[in-house]
Amino acid sequence: MIVLGLESSCDETAVAVYCGEQGLLGHAIHSQIALHDAYGGVVPELASRDHIRKWLPLLDETLSASALTLSDIDAVAYTAGPGLAGALMVGAMAGQSLAFALEVPALAVNHLEGHVLAPLLETPAPAFPYLCLLVSGGHSLIVAVHALGRYEVLGESVDDAVGEAFDKTAKLIGLGYPGGAALAALAEQGDPTAFAFPRPMTYRPGLQMSFSGLKTAALTATRANPECEADIAASFQAAAVDTLVIKVKRALAQTGLRRLVVAGGVGANAHLREALRQLGADCYYPRGVFCTDNAAMIALAGCLRAEAGESDESSPGVRPRWPLDSLDPPAA
Repeated sequence: MIVLGLESSCDETAVAVYCGEQGLLGHAIHSQIALHDAYGGVVPELASRDHIRKWLPLLDETLSASALTLSDIDAVAYTAGPGLAGALMVGAMAGQSLAFALEVPALAVNHLEGHVLAPLLETPAPAFPYLCLLVSGGHSLIVAVHALGRYEVLGESVDDAVGEAFDKTAKLIGLGYPGGAALAALAEQGDPTAFAFPRPMTYRPGLQMSFSGLKTAALTATRANPECEADIAASFQAAAVDTLVIKVKRALAQTGLRRLVVAGGVGANAHLREALRQLGADCYYPRGVFCTDNAAMIALAGCLRAEAGESDESSPGVRPRWPLDSLDPPAA
């Protein structure tokens, strides 16, 4: 089965083609970072308009790179949520319209499910069950992945996502938008022990997380020590990584799982990856381009569900809030 995937949940427009037998055949991504940079964050209306402009050229590019035509497509998978409502509607209407014209199923995919399945794009791929740390600009989750559609959220951030905290701290020290990667680069020049930033919610039991207090600590340090940007960046990164590692270590002990998947944009952080390797679990990561939002993971999730017997939906509705643990396994 060959599935076309469309991703437009926030500020990346992406198209991919995935084959159940051959794997990923092609993908293309357009980032809107330059578009939103002047505003210091994503402007939803501008994001939606740019998705409209970009998805058809990306479709042509992906089909050409895959040596396919539209007649080769067996199903269309699109991101239906969570995300920005207007941006999601672009992908939903495009996916539903294309599927209708081709007379193939249109599958609504949960964006978070795409992330937790993204390491299946790689070789070797993890087998079910596994523990997933999903960390991005919008989400911080620890999930027990029992099977396709069977997700148990064990812990999540009660306030800011860790990626959001990275970006906001980067903005505080003048690194611009989005600043998470720039902060990680600056941290290489600093002393991670220079500031005693908190490791939030690690001194109490449980797997819930919090990053707003860490962000506030960085703000206080920046105002008092404006010349210490590198040390603040390094100390912030160390505190965030320590917090995640402590929670993951607890989750591994609690579940008894030995396979660990790390997904989402923050999952590309080199210090986080190295610290998690020290836990002794078998670690799996998607390559960098598949850590951030992409259509390859959407096409993969759609293909797995279609092969398991899931059919298309009757409407192109989107779900800006769509909890991962509300999903069900495919009904064959």
